[in-house]
Amino acid sequence: MFENIIILLVSLIALMWSADKFVFGAAAFARNLGLSPLIIGLTIVAMGSSAPEMMVAATASMADKADTAIGNVIGSNITNITLVLGLTALLKPMMVSSLTVRRELPIILGTSLVAVYFIYDLQFTRLEGILLAILFVITIGYLTYSSLHKVNPNEADLYENEVTDDVPEGIATGKAILWLVIGMALLLASSHYLVDSAVYIAKYFGISDLVIGLTIIAIGTSLPELAASVAGVIKGEDDLALGNIVGSNIFNALAVLCLPAIIAPGAIDPAAVTRDSVIMIGVTLLLILMAVGINKGPRNINRVEGGILLACFIAYQYLLFGMAQA
Repeated sequence: MFENIIILLVSLIALMWSADKFVFGAAAFARNLGLSPLIIGLTIVAMGSSAPEMMVAATASMADKADTAIGNVIGSNITNITLVLGLTALLKPMMVSSLTVRRELPIILGTSLVAVYFIYDLQFTRLEGILLAILFVITIGYLTYSSLHKVNPNEADLYENEVTDDVPEGIATGKAILWLVIGMALLLASSHYLVDSAVYIAKYFGISDLVIGLTIIAIGTSLPELAASVAGVIKGEDDLALGNIVGSNIFNALAVLCLPAIIAPGAIDPAAVTRDSVIMIGVTLLLILMAVGINKGPRNINRVEGGILLACFIAYQYLLFGMAQA
């Protein structure tokens, strides 16, 4: 058991590091090919925080652990909102002013509802996975088009400026490709060992595949979002911190959730629908209420609201482990 816990922790660290290097290499290579920094920032860089979830979902699905993959998606989305944004807002109230982020908030709810609709019958088919993948491409295309074709082309958006600044420049193509290959190789290896060790620990404690995905793996794969959000508010880039979470949850519900359906279609754990999906939709609505409120102007997610989100995370973990031990 102790050996598997060590493997789990080392795999998580390797997963986070390799995801960062993979995104760095991919973004630098794309920039050298002549792609716009804004497009790279809104696609490759924004998707980077979901890279661990994607690799874990693919690895778990190929190991016939689709419930672990589904749990990772739902759990990560809940963790991103409750734990990551909760802790970030407690550290410093987050101002929400970006039009881009406000435009994406209804999308995060829409994609979550679509995801829940597809798993509502407790069967996840390959066709539903393909439809999620297609919807992901359409969503990315819409967000990118909207950013490039504004009503007022001269209108500056803080989130877009901040995400563009994160795109590396001046990196030699050979170096970019090297980090791209190293990052991908370590992503594959670390996700494999992470899933194997997590499954062993789950069996040892009598925890279901779904719960292990909702808890240990979900929290671990949400660490990049936590690091990025905390760094964002410390640097005064509040919109980047929130946009990172919003984008990650959209990618998770579409690009990540499609993988278990495509790779390992079949029946899923009923609790994913009756318990976890309901909570995911609930905290998503709570986020929208806090970020937008009833006013059209900018507002902030304050420390009290951050405390509420964090309390929701603690209550959810208590619920999961309480039911697992019952």
